[in-house]
Amino acid sequence: MTTKSVQPVLAANEGAVMRPSREQALEAVRTLIAWAGDNPDRPGLVDTPKRVVDAYGEWFDGYEADAAKELSRTFEDVTGYDDMVILKEIEVESHCEHHLAPFLGKAWVAYIPGEKVVGISKLARVVEIFARRLQNQETLTNDIIDAIEKHLQPKGVAVMVDAAHQCMTTRGVHHRHVTTVTTRFTGVFKNDNALVERFLKLARG
Repeated sequence: MTTKSVQPVLAANEGAVMRPSREQALEAVRTLIAWAGDNPDRPGLVDTPKRVVDAYGEWFDGYEADAAKELSRTFEDVTGYDDMVILKEIEVESHCEHHLAPFLGKAWVAYIPGEKVVGISKLARVVEIFARRLQNQETLTNDIIDAIEKHLQPKGVAVMVDAAHQCMTTRGVHHRHVTTVTTRFTGVFKNDNALVERFLKLARG
């Protein structure tokens, strides 16, 4: 098998790191299987490294995507609309950076347009891009809101994420029915409690 050369990849907030080859990734999975106490060469596991590496390529393709590009196509004709735009229950499928365990839940994203609006699918795509990176939920919430703030210059943004963390439900304290909620508000949301309450009511309704 031909081994691809190691390629640089941009890690969030850390600058460029060198990405191992696919064969190195496959060998790492084999090592973990053996460390867990099983035989990576037995019939049931011999193809597992390939499946895991393929899954990682899908789970973490947010490193290859650019939120700025998704938000670059905007529209300035909003016909005087100056109220909240809200997307409810955007699927969140992410992995925590501490245990590489999934955390799964929903995100609610709202903004009040300034001069520009963006296609609503692009907001869902921004959530997806940042979710498909190793991080914690607090960082995910911040990344979503910072991208919208930077590229749309809205009057305000509100984000809420509600997720269950498998590093807590399947290990450690084993609390299976606990979710984590993170919120952040900017602009007019930050200074208007009534607006925040309306966002939360719409999100929960």
